[in-house]
Formats: sequence, C-alpha cells, structure tokens
Amino acid sequence: MSRITIHTDKAPAAIGTYSQAVRVHDTVYLSGQIALDPATMQMMQDSIEDEIHQVFKNLRAVCEAAGGSLNDVVKLNVFLTDLGHFATVNAIMAEYFAQPYPARAAVGVASLPRSARVEADGVMVLGGRAADVMP
Repeated sequence: MSRITIHTDKAPAAIGTYSQAVRVHDTVYLSGQIALDPATMQMMQDSIEDEIHQVFKNLRAVCEAAGGSLNDVVKLNVFLTDLGHFATVNAIMAEYFAQPYPARAAVGVASLPRSARVEADGVMVLGGRAADVMP
C-alpha cells in the first residue's frame, strides 16, 4: 500500500496525533477541520458564519495540497454542537461545493476541540468526479 501524508501551511497545523490528510492511491482521507486560522492558530469565532467559512477554507486548502478540490470530495461529515445551525451550514456549503454535492452526514455532538461549534472531515477521490465516471 502506498500511503502519502498531506501537509500544507495554508491549513492549520495538526493539534494532535494526526495528519491533515492521508492519500492512498486516488483516495484522500481528510482529517477534521475546525475554524482555526492557519496563520495564527487562533479560532475564528466572531460568528457561526465566520466559523463555518473558516472550516470550509481549511478543508479546501488541504484538498488543494493533495492535488484536488472540494468538488472531488465524495463524502463529508459535519459535526455541530448545535443542530440549530444546520440551515446555516447548508447555505454556506453551497458557496464552496458544486452540484452534485458529496454524500454527507450532519451529527450533533456535545463538544468539539477548542470550543469549536462546527467541524468537518471527508473523503476525496482524485482523477474525476463520481458523476463523471458513473453511467
């Protein structure tokens, strides 16, 4: 098995024992991103909207470092400490992802690292979108 660790300074450094992403063949496993500013490693929490935008910016940076884009994400998991923000996540997600959207789960959780209100991770497949390869 060929395993490549992905790292970029355009996304927050890992704050634990994990890599930003790991690529195996054409599949990239994206670690969870919270709203850390990669330059300062401080949380962007002025508003829930700011926080969600930063999460998707961080995911985008890791996708690009792996040779892809958010449109190559086939599975996205979103973790929220308040499911009342679900509609806001949907609205902001539409600014970062194009149709067909990835498969997605949205899960309510009790807490997240650094008092984050939202975290997202995912799986990306390089070499063509799923819609492009299916009959």
